[in-house]
Amino acid sequence: MANVMIQYNELGKLSLYLAKKDLEEEITHFEFDDDDKWGGEVHLAGGAIYYIDPMDEKPRLPITVRAKRLQAA
Repeated sequence: MANVMIQYNELGKLSLYLAKKDLEEEITHFEFDDDDKWGGEVHLAGGAIYYIDPMDEKPRLPITVRAKRLQAA
């Protein structure tokens, strides 16, 4: 598992930043992106998929969370 930062990029779109690889990619799909549930599978524009344990409420961004890589790009 890796620490990743979820934030809005300069275009106002959600992005995932992985400091260990100095990689920032746009998020194309969030499994749960509601006020009462947030997280799950996170799909990136480059094809990678990460998993963030779902939270009971949508957090304020930016946020650093632990994520597991399910599929490499």
